[in-house]
Amino acid sequence: MLHDARARRPSAGNRIDLIGLPTDAGASCRGAALGPDDLRTAGLAERLERLSYEVHDLGDVNVGDKLAPAAEIEALAMAASEAGYRSLENGARPLFLGGDHSISMGSVAGVARHCRHVGRPLFVLWFDAHGDFNTWATTETGNIHGMSLARLCGEPGFHNASDWFAPVDPDNVMILGARALDCEEAQLIDERGLQVVDMDAIRIGGLAAPLKNFLDRVEAANGHLHLSLDVDAMDPALAPGVGTTVSGGLTLDEGQLVMDMLHESGRVGSVDLVELNPILDRLGMSADLMVDLTARLFGERRFIPVAHQAAQYIAA
Repeated sequence: MLHDARARRPSAGNRIDLIGLPTDAGASCRGAALGPDDLRTAGLAERLERLSYEVHDLGDVNVGDKLAPAAEIEALAMAASEAGYRSLENGARPLFLGGDHSISMGSVAGVARHCRHVGRPLFVLWFDAHGDFNTWATTETGNIHGMSLARLCGEPGFHNASDWFAPVDPDNVMILGARALDCEEAQLIDERGLQVVDMDAIRIGGLAAPLKNFLDRVEAANGHLHLSLDVDAMDPALAPGVGTTVSGGLTLDEGQLVMDMLHESGRVGSVDLVELNPILDRLGMSADLMVDLTARLFGERRFIPVAHQAAQYIAA
């Protein structure tokens, strides 16, 4: 389990599969397709190996380079679903390297298929400045990466074949760090019953209590937790390398606290790392931050400046 970061012999139980999904077809800004290689260059595998995980880099999923954007997203979704499903079936934890957030249409669908197969409920923590709950009827931009969560929760307008797609229960989703929801999107999220902990709520009451309550639900249900980590959840002063920056994001302490709580829960079985755009980054800041947060998720503790906050949720 993730909460055991002690040195141990590599085995299927602590294997992590890196699955690259290099695409920016779902976004209006080019560059996120370079994200997987940038995460590798920033030392992601090496950091996880130092925590005694057995890391297998499965390379990038390749669907060809002559597809129209919508066709590329569909092909990649099917391939990502299969790759994630097989990784979980083999006892590993898939770590999907994006790419824009459209990759989650496939990565999470594959995880949902596995959970359906083994009879465990799937919970999703959507760590993002955006809700990504637009549909073709509500979108203001037409960018498909802003529709990923809506598609996963079964909103109409998408062709989801049962051989690669399984839906996510909206009641089992938390959107954390949101601060840029479109009006109709926000209304749809409310109608479907997704839990949103936006930055206004975090600034007023903190994030530890609502996140702990969500993790308690996962634990009580013996659920599988998928973390979809969009770098734009963090404040752009910390992570400028993203095409959809929104001011007022999470601080470093807050991001570390989220990872600490997730690690301690021992429930995270699959992860997306998305929207890193190296072209827009400064001196590798965003890539380094994503690697730091991921290493912390898997148990690395270099320093804990949020110990007082962590004590609050542990004691609760």
